[in-house]
Amino acid sequence: MAAPLRTLCCTALRHSSRCFTTTCGAPAGIKWRTENGLARSGTEYGPMTDLPDWSFADGRPAPPLKGQLRRRQERETLARRVVNLSSEVDKGMEVWREKREEAKRMLERNKSLLLKPKGNLLLKKNK
Repeated sequence: MAAPLRTLCCTALRHSSRCFTTTCGAPAGIKWRTENGLARSGTEYGPMTDLPDWSFADGRPAPPLKGQLRRRQERETLARRVVNLSSEVDKGMEVWREKREEAKRMLERNKSLLLKPKGNLLLKKNK
């Protein structure tokens, strides 16, 4: 079933006057932008998207647009998540340190509870 369908598609494309490509398209300049530390496209972030399009004649700023408010909210949510995850990592590291110190204390305690050498063994150990 798949073979006849494949040949049908191939013959239809061969006789077509349109070009057909299977590669994914990339926006122009994406390589240059990423190499120079910029956004992949000119509309992701930067002054063209973050600054208002206009202002009042007396110098007051224009009210923010919906996209600007949405991006600000997304950035705020991301920043809160980063802070939250960072504090979780700090708490985890602190718990890990406490457990490690507790294990050292238990090891020292167990060593102190071992039987001590007596008599001749104690004299041999001191020499």
